[in-house]
Amino acid sequence: MAIMITDECINCGACEPECPNTAIYEGGVEWTWADGTDLKEVALDDGEVVDATEAQEPYSDEFYYIVSGKCTECTGFHEEPQCAAVCPVDCCVDDPDVRESEDELLGKKEWMHNE
Repeated sequence: MAIMITDECINCGACEPECPNTAIYEGGVEWTWADGTDLKEVALDDGEVVDATEAQEPYSDEFYYIVSGKCTECTGFHEEPQCAAVCPVDCCVDDPDVRESEDELLGKKEWMHNE
């Protein structure tokens, strides 16, 4: 599963630099698939193919947020999600809406980093 940031976030920013996939963004900041990855194009769930450098709408305007499509829970990089390890208020938690196996997370890592 992916990690999410709850509304208990104090916007300290400790999590953002820890993410090996650049999946964490400050509230209100647009994101791209290309940030921190080797992606050039991405096929979305609806079949649309987008340029990976195309800016996407922020998931939150108020708090730091994690793009679940880029989150691998640090699988293949670290033994535990680094955002959760450094969060001073424990607001980086499992996202109950995004469940993925370890194999799926490793596959996502390989897809994003061309391994």
